[in-house]
This record gives sequence, structure tokens and C-alpha cells, in this order.
Amino acid sequence: MLKSLLTAGATVALSVGAASAADLPRRAAPPPVFTPVPVFTWTGAYFGINAGYAYTEADRVSTVGIGALQANVTNGLRRASVPLAQDGFTAGGQVGYNYQFTPGSGIVVGLEADAAYTDLNRRRTESIFLPAFNPNQLTNTYRADLSFLGTVRGRIGYAFDRFLVYGTGGFAYGDVTQTVAFRTGVPQTYFGNRSRIETGYAYGGGVEYAMPTDSFLNVFKSNAVTVKVEYLRYDLGSRNLLVASTGGPGVGYLSRFRTEGSLVRAGLNFKFGTF
Repeated sequence: MLKSLLTAGATVALSVGAASAADLPRRAAPPPVFTPVPVFTWTGAYFGINAGYAYTEADRVSTVGIGALQANVTNGLRRASVPLAQDGFTAGGQVGYNYQFTPGSGIVVGLEADAAYTDLNRRRTESIFLPAFNPNQLTNTYRADLSFLGTVRGRIGYAFDRFLVYGTGGFAYGDVTQTVAFRTGVPQTYFGNRSRIETGYAYGGGVEYAMPTDSFLNVFKSNAVTVKVEYLRYDLGSRNLLVASTGGPGVGYLSRFRTEGSLVRAGLNFKFGTF
């Protein structure tokens, strides 16, 4: 009897102890650790490459004769205006720096310098035979070449996180060659040539997108790889070329060239600096 009472009492005591232990507060689990995702910013330096299509817009050569030679222009022996359209491939590189005022979305300003090869080389040769004004066959040759174009431009735009829309404008320069040769059937030639660096301006705009850092294109382990598409219009001004006589009477002609056109190109940049 006593043994049964002791066993029952021990059972009740154990049950009460277990219930009391269940009511005690448990040790709180550690809070989860959240790693904030860095906010992308366009701030930082970059370099890259570009390629695209170039074409001219003012593509005519205008000629006037000096003194009595204007009669040859009037009579069509030397044409007053000749079309000289140019278009071709362009490729080059750029370096620059952007600063974004507010990470994420906001205004972005920057400075970019670039230089590009331009396949803008056009040669035109005409044969003219007008015996009513000259018994000889005349040959007129025109050539215009822009072998490379460089710019130093400011940029301003607005970023929608990794997407940037921008306008740009600034200084432009290029290696320009212009040639005119007028020949007749007798030893009479008029020739003019100019090859020099011309300066002017360029302006345009574009869109740019920043890809994830782990993009397969990120061969330089940069903070970001960006791709862009842009349009640039350049104007290096107008110049008169003296097409002077190389023998015989007469002074010559003045042929006027204008060097301007457009580029439509895509680019790839590698950005370094602030994430």
C-alpha cells in the first residue's frame, strides 16, 4: 500500500515539473541576417569600344572660276556643283567619367573623349566633251576623305536605375583630305589639294544599359559592363580650295567643300569605381 502511494506521488511530481518547464520561456532564435542589395550608380570611370555606320549630309562640291575662267563654269566645262556622297564603316574607342547625383534613379553628368576610324573616302571622275566651247575632252576629278574623327564631349542624362538616356555635345576634330584636278587634252592642268586636321563641333544623344557584374562580357572584372546605342552629328566647317594652274595661262578655280555628317553606332563600356 505504501509502495503504491509513493509511486503515485512520484508520478504526480514529475508531471507537475514537466508542465512547469513547458511554461518557461524558450531562448529566442537569432534574427535572420539580411544583406542589403547594393544600389547601382553610374558614377565612375569607364573605357570601351564602338562601331557603326557613318555618312555625309552636305555632299556637294561647288566650283567658281577666277576671272575669265568663270566662263568655263558657266558653259559646263567645269561643273558648278558636283554631288560627292560618302558613307562607310566606323570603329573606335572611348574613355570617360560619369557622376550620378542620386544612386538608383537620378541625373547623370559626365565627360567623354573618343576617336574613330571613318571609311569616308569618295572619288568622282567626269569626262566632258563640248566642242562648241572647247575642242578637247576635259577630265574633272574630285576627292574627299575623312580618315578619322575624334570628339571631346560633355554628357547629361537621366538614369532609371540601370537604364540611362542622355544628350551630348562638344568639340570635334578630324583628318580631312580634299583634292580637285581639272585636265584638258593639251598640257593644261589645274590642281588643288589640302590635307589637314579640321576642327568643329559634334552633338547627339543615346541610350545606355548596365548589365549585371557577372555578365560573360565582363572580361576585365569591372564593376559593370554597359552597352549603348548613340547618334552623333559632326560639322568641321567649309573650306575653299584653290585649284591653281600648273602650266599655261589663267589663275584657276575655287572649289568649296563642306565636311559634315553623322555617325550611328553601338558601343561597349567597362565601368570602374563606385558600384
